Amino acid sequence: MDNCPRCQKPSSKSEENKYRPFCSKKCKLIDFGSWASEENIISRPAKSEDFYED
Repeated sequence: MDNCPRCQKPSSKSEENKYRPFCSKKCKLIDFGSWASEENIISRPAKSEDFYED
């Protein structure tokens, strides 16, 4: 069992948890809102080499 990336409460990553990796619908929506309002951003554009393992 891991922790929710939003509130740090224990959160299951199994298929039974439809909000995974979050612990609840509330945490999932709060995180989505942060991305939608551009509080969270990706620091640089993704490059093709980011998808390959060494």
